[in-house]
Amino acid sequence: MQTDPLADFLSALRNATIIGKKEMVVPYSRMKKDVASVLKEEGYINDLEVDKTVKTKPVLKLTLKGTAKERVFQNIKRLSKPGLRRYVGVSEIPRVLGGLGISVLSTSQGVMSGHKAKKLNLGGELLLSVH
Repeated sequence: MQTDPLADFLSALRNATIIGKKEMVVPYSRMKKDVASVLKEEGYINDLEVDKTVKTKPVLKLTLKGTAKERVFQNIKRLSKPGLRRYVGVSEIPRVLGGLGISVLSTSQGVMSGHKAKKLNLGGELLLSVH
């Protein structure tokens, strides 16, 4: 049995935006932090913080934008899955909603948005799309 922590993170993020939560807390992992950093750079979330004061394991605290009626995330989709990884070259990086959304890639230089990867001429694993 495989688990997919990134998919669990995206589901928690989707559910929190649907019900209009302002903050959410998820278990920390470097991949989740990197994806949340890209979402913050692109303006989809307000703030992120790694809280290591919790006695068990560190957690990632996110401050979300929008309300239940004005959702920032209309759609978050995991594209590369543990059972079927999806790698793209620089010319194959998809445009999401004609440029209104973003795709997130894991490249050799870290996790970044699709348009930044195109600018740096990098391909990689296509993690998710957001709009």
